[in-house]
Amino acid sequence: MGVSGSGKSTVAARLAQMLGWDLAEADTFHSAANVEKMSSGIALTDEDRWPWLDAIAAWIDSEYVRGRSCVVACSALKRRYRERLSGGKADVRFVYLSGPYDVVAARLAGRSGHYMPLALLQSQFDALEPPGPEENPIVVSIALPVEEIASEVALELRRPASPS
Repeated sequence: MGVSGSGKSTVAARLAQMLGWDLAEADTFHSAANVEKMSSGIALTDEDRWPWLDAIAAWIDSEYVRGRSCVVACSALKRRYRERLSGGKADVRFVYLSGPYDVVAARLAGRSGHYMPLALLQSQFDALEPPGPEENPIVVSIALPVEEIASEVALELRRPASPS
């Protein structure tokens, strides 16, 4: 999870490959209307996001029912979005790719072929609710190389759960 340009897709793909898990890119679950809105520089509202989040949650649930582990590259900026995605499952973990605005803005400025414009980045930072300790997140700095981020996350995911 994290703002656009934080490296979610790249890290998720590498992590899924390392772990042998299924992968979903949340952007592919957006409606055409949502993509058009963002392409036009209009930030999505919660009402725009609920069907999108529900579609991702349904995919996660289908993987869960099949006994499959998975990785989803998704912004999940707000706590209530993460709650919707996890569906109350304690074993759903969120990886927060954390980084400062200027670093992410530089990445977005150099990216082509994506519908998310740099103009919407501030709205993402404004909406961002970093996960608290009660969410049991894995927090990683985007300053690290992708391979190091994925390795660190994989190691954390393989650790046995601590007794509560």
